[in-house]
Amino acid sequence: MTLHMDASNNHRANLHGSLWMMAAMAAFAVEDGFVKAVSATHPVGQVLILFGLGGAFLFAVIARAQNKRLLNPAVLSRPMCVRIVFEVIGRLFYVLALALTPLSSTTAILQATPIIVVLGAAILFGEKVGWRRWAAILAGMIGVFIILRPTADGFSALSMLAVIGTIGFAGRDLASRAAPISLGTSILGFYGFVAIILAGALFSVWDGKAFTWPDQQSLFYFTGAILMGIFAYAALMKAMRSGDVSAVTPFRYTRLLFGIALGVFLFGEELDMPMLIGCGIVVVSGMFILWRGKKTTERAGSR
Repeated sequence: MTLHMDASNNHRANLHGSLWMMAAMAAFAVEDGFVKAVSATHPVGQVLILFGLGGAFLFAVIARAQNKRLLNPAVLSRPMCVRIVFEVIGRLFYVLALALTPLSSTTAILQATPIIVVLGAAILFGEKVGWRRWAAILAGMIGVFIILRPTADGFSALSMLAVIGTIGFAGRDLASRAAPISLGTSILGFYGFVAIILAGALFSVWDGKAFTWPDQQSLFYFTGAILMGIFAYAALMKAMRSGDVSAVTPFRYTRLLFGIALGVFLFGEELDMPMLIGCGIVVVSGMFILWRGKKTTERAGSR
């Protein structure tokens, strides 16, 4: 009876976690849509700065409500400094990709982040990766290569912006694993958005474009992007704390579906067969890596 109740509770927790994860991915996709829309009428540097200011302010309010100190000595630790550098790279190049390339392809390339994280964990942290997962990593890279199609007539070198952004996000995730445990979600979120402000400021100096005053529609886009970003971050944290990580994490790939749907229906983007094949390879590879990771953990725990 007790085992049945435990299994039922675990199933319920996994279901709740999966729903929170899908809600987070939907919100991230909508955030991307808002950022892409406002980037059409405002300089990318301005978009990053205003988006970062809004998110940092809201996370600062949350942190203070939780009696968390924003000026924590742990923020100056080496992992946090590395995390901020990769956050700047990831956010800057990903927003540039959103502004200059199709939303659907940018979202598709982003799905390679878990694959790069596993690769980085093997190289940097010495985590054991069997030949099956190495094969899946290679397959995932091939999937990204198919999406990029560097030899095709329609290839745009701007697609590499999304690749660099994805590497930045993967580096941020790896650095987060080494970040001090004393730093909570609200503090990490605050400094994540501070990094976005820094990225915007640096790019604005290089770009040299004058900021433009937002009209009512632009303010709606900015507000929507900030609120969706905050909700997505909170929902992601809720998902990761509900149920088993191995059961919840694969639902990250629903972001691809939401991103493609927004690209097609709102921005009039078109999909072709190589794009769909590449997306499929990336998703299947990532899910296989997660599954093998779960099996490895289970075997280690049974010893």
